[in-house]
Amino acid sequence: MEACEIWRDLERIRAEAPLVHNITNYVVMNTTANALLAVGASPVMAHAVEEVEEMVSLARALVLNVGTLSAPWIGAMMKAAREARKRGIPIVLDPVGCGATRFRTDTVQSLMREAPPTIVRGNASEIMALAGAGGSTKGVDSAAASEEALAAAQALSRSCGCVVSVSGATDVIVAEDSIVRVHYGHPMMARVTGLGCTATALTGAFAAVNPSPFHAAAHAMAVMGIAGEMAARRSPGPGSFQVNFLDALYLMQAGDIENQ
Repeated sequence: MEACEIWRDLERIRAEAPLVHNITNYVVMNTTANALLAVGASPVMAHAVEEVEEMVSLARALVLNVGTLSAPWIGAMMKAAREARKRGIPIVLDPVGCGATRFRTDTVQSLMREAPPTIVRGNASEIMALAGAGGSTKGVDSAAASEEALAAAQALSRSCGCVVSVSGATDVIVAEDSIVRVHYGHPMMARVTGLGCTATALTGAFAAVNPSPFHAAAHAMAVMGIAGEMAARRSPGPGSFQVNFLDALYLMQAGDIENQ
């Protein structure tokens, strides 16, 4: 993973402002929309079943996040995912809390069957649960490290033909037998709700401009981590970190990537 390639993707996002259609959860809508704007993309948060097919037809990536599930939203996700698959639009799925409840796990598995995603991005416990490899959760938080989910991520990648991005202290991105590890980031990121979901949204932006889902996923996680490091240097706590993280995404330059 070369710094110049990451920067090239970031430049393309800023130049093209790709529309990223998000069907996401109530907790993170504002956070992820602002992060997409800060990085240069154009977010839309549309979940009404009556319009999702039309909306996704205008987008260059679809992000599905199951954080706050309800029956109407599940129906909207299914319709949007089918339309995205039909049109060749990349789908990024965040299986938030998969393994915590049967309803949540069954929903994610149904989405995977109905319209296999291009990229699955989750924490170690979510990926392990989705792959049928066990994995315990603390609500929607992981109880396992990213490396513990490597075999599960590889199995999931092979079975569904998707890229799997496992977040953690070290992010692990898998495409069957190809693996890249991203070592950027800061512990304070775990103290701010919604940054995992933000990683998923940014993955959608990178998938919109890079035809390689594997490289798009890796570059998105690199930018997330670098922005986290930049923000932490100016933040005494998580409150200021949230603001400084958005500024870091907005202000990031090639030198910030090269110097990490």
